[in-house]
Amino acid sequence: MSVKNKVILGIDPGSRRTGFALLMQEGNRFETLQIGVIKSESIEDHSQRLRHIYDEISTLIKRHSPDECAIETPVYGKDPLAMLKLGRAQAACILAIVNQEVEVTEYYPKAVKKSITGNGNAAKEQVAYMLAKLLNMDTENISRDATDALAVAWCHAIRGDDVTTESPLKRTGRGRTAWGDFVNTNPERIR
Repeated sequence: MSVKNKVILGIDPGSRRTGFALLMQEGNRFETLQIGVIKSESIEDHSQRLRHIYDEISTLIKRHSPDECAIETPVYGKDPLAMLKLGRAQAACILAIVNQEVEVTEYYPKAVKKSITGNGNAAKEQVAYMLAKLLNMDTENISRDATDALAVAWCHAIRGDDVTTESPLKRTGRGRTAWGDFVNTNPERIR
């Protein structure tokens, strides 16, 4: 079975810093086309930050015409307000993507880490190290937000047709919700 040549836009959403990476896949060969961060921390008003993120993602899609997009799904955090803002940033990204009529797939952070390191609990530094080896590039001076976005794109590329497009809150097929699975695998986070 041959692998289709495609460009994947990977996104690590954040209300202050949104990482992005464009990964080209040609068969079994991968090349990073562009990697960076959309910086919004200087914008005080949260709704204007969301507009900035939306506009920048829209511009990236218009400029590079990715075939598919992949975005990380925020699943937990200590500060509810920060999680709300993160979810809004993700929504701004998804809206920009679907308004350009590009397919988007969401991935949990553990799935992204596992696809690269084999360990869903790997540290960001481990993920960056493995990406550097896999893509033969120097990630030393690249922001972790950007390498996280590249990790999302890589995860999407290697999963291929073995992707579930279920919403993270739908049932997993084992009789529990994804949140139930999260609670069961992360008991130390429950208070």
